[in-house]
This record gives sequence, C-alpha cells and structure tokens, in this order.
Amino acid sequence: MTDLAGLRALVTGGASGIGLATARTLAARGAAVAVLDLEPSGVPAPLHALKADVRDDTAVRSAVEEAAKRLGGLDVLVNNAGIGAVGTVEDGPDEQWHRVLDVNVLGMVRATRAALPHLRRAAAARPGTAAIVNIGSIAATAGLPQRALYSASKGAVLSLTLAMAADHVHEGIRVNCVNPGTADTPWVTRLLTASADPEAERAALNARQPMGRLVGAEEIAAAVAYLASPAAASVTGVALAVDGGMQGLRLRPRAGS
Repeated sequence: MTDLAGLRALVTGGASGIGLATARTLAARGAAVAVLDLEPSGVPAPLHALKADVRDDTAVRSAVEEAAKRLGGLDVLVNNAGIGAVGTVEDGPDEQWHRVLDVNVLGMVRATRAALPHLRRAAAARPGTAAIVNIGSIAATAGLPQRALYSASKGAVLSLTLAMAADHVHEGIRVNCVNPGTADTPWVTRLLTASADPEAERAALNARQPMGRLVGAEEIAAAVAYLASPAAASVTGVALAVDGGMQGLRLRPRAGS
C-alpha cells in the first residue's frame, strides 16, 4: 500500500511502542518519516532519527527544522511523546504533576508550534495533505482507577485537539486524535512486571476491554495512518477510539461468567 507516497511525516516519541509502530506504518505506506525521541539511537532505517526532549522548546524547534530539512518539508505531525503516571490525586507530589503535564500536554504544544509554519506551506502547496494527529487515551473519556494524573493530561490532549482543529481548519490543517485503550506496549509491560501478580494483572486488563485483549500498537498505528492520509481529508476534530470497545460498549455478563 502506497497511499501516503509523497507525504513527509514527523513522529514524536517514535523510538518505541506506539510511536515506533506508527513511524514504521507510515513509512511502509510510502511516507518519508522522521522520528524525534529522547533516545532515538535504536530507530531503524529508513526512518530519520532526531534527538530532542519535548520539554525543551529550543531542542524541539531545532529538531523539527532538521526534520523538515531532511524530508524537504512536513505534511504530517504525529504528537505521540508521552509518559505515564500511577496513583490517585493524593499520591503524586506537585513536581510529578508538573513533569507529566509538561511532557504530555506542553510537549504537544511545543512540537506543534514548531511544525505549523511547515504544515501551512504544505497545505498551501498541496491542499488536503496537512494533518496533525495527537495520541490521546481512553483515560480521557473513562474514569480509570489509579490514573488521576495521567487521565488529567490526556483529558487536556482531547480538549487541545478540538481547539487546534478549530483554530487551523481554515488554514487547511486537519487536527484529530486517537484514543487507545490499554495497549501492549513497553510501558504497560513495565507496569505489569512491577505488580504483585503480573499474570493476574494482565488478565484483568484484558478483561476490562470488551474484546478481551490488549490493543496492539500496530492497530493504533493504522488508525493514525488513516487520519494522516488524504482519505481522511474531510475528517477533523475527531477522537478515534481504538480500545476494543471500552469507550462505547456496555455488555451484559455472559452466561456462566
């Protein structure tokens, strides 16, 4: 499939998990892709690896400019960089709240600010190609236990997505987000490993999603690729749930369960 041929994309947090799956999917479908990450050393070719901390505005601006230089411009920005947090509002000190919000929300702001001039040029040169896809979470729309800080940050991402879509629709820049359910990623694996009973915890997470399993990173990447593609030229201000039915379904218990 080469439906993204000719597009130039930058994926933040693209060295592992959902970000790497997204970068690989975009490249496999024909896009030229650069990855911005805190530790991009393991990023495989043909992806362009760039190092930057999304908390550092100067570093982000420099990396975005370098990505645009290498790719010959930017049509697509995928704001994926993010970190997790566990606990209730009582558990985390102010410093943790500042750090998570700085990465998960302001990191998107910094990357978007730096990319907008390039996206505007892309929209003017080739209408329908300029797109931003933010990675949100089911935590933005469902109350999850022990995820107060993380949920607050992803709720902000959802609202930010809608505001950005409204601000930039007349410039020809589409803005959407993908809200994954619990995904089979390195971060979730670390959480499971740290739990008292990893197998029981994984079973509980599987059961929480109506399809009965964790979401695959490649499934999330496919949703991102759709929203980034010309096929979604009339789609903006949308939050696409890829969560095994967790957001919308309310199933009755099955007989014998």
